Amino acid sequence: LVLNQLQKDLEEVKELLTKATRKRVRDVLAAEKQKLELEIKNQPPPKPKDVAEEEKSSLGGYTVKINNYGWDQSDKFVKIYISLNGVQKLPAENVQVNFTERSFDLLVKNLNGKNYTMTFNNLLKPISVEGSSRKIKTDMILVMCKKKREEKWDCLTQVEKESKEKEKAAYDTADPSEGLMNILKKMYAEGDDEMKRTINKAWVESREKQYKGDIPMDI
Repeated sequence: LVLNQLQKDLEEVKELLTKATRKRVRDVLAAEKQKLELEIKNQPPPKPKDVAEEEKSSLGGYTVKINNYGWDQSDKFVKIYISLNGVQKLPAENVQVNFTERSFDLLVKNLNGKNYTMTFNNLLKPISVEGSSRKIKTDMILVMCKKKREEKWDCLTQVEKESKEKEKAAYDTADPSEGLMNILKKMYAEGDDEMKRTINKAWVESREKQYKGDIPMDI
């Protein structure tokens, strides 16, 4: 904005110089012209757009968060499989993965008019940024996270590990029957109608046995 104003002032001074006839006026205008030219020269260059903002403006369409994936592992890699129809038709630069030691994020630009993102933070164990990569296959992206140490991962993230540990602690009680009860409650809460009927039937039969003193009867 400042640079733009200075350039307009300079243009006007030059215009006046062509019309001025008195030496004193011409000298004042010439000095002002020199001053403006120096000021324009010393103006800082315009700052480049923030890279993230530039990328955001180039995306177009709307962005979809990817939640579905599959994964497995070898001794050296943790492999995450993400299904995306037609991804192999995109230019390779439209599929970007940024890795850190404990995270990665995926950005797929302009696939059928949409952009897709996926972020994994707090990976269970550290990975090698240099050794990690991504491969584009038919209707699928394979993210290869290079393990820093060749050891088995029980899950992908620290959050998953903590969730599993809490679940395990709820079942590992001193009273085995209480642990079994917790499992049954969870199965009942998460089960379909058939599962609920099965658990209800088992519960009723169990109560009947208790009332009868668990003594088998001849019919």
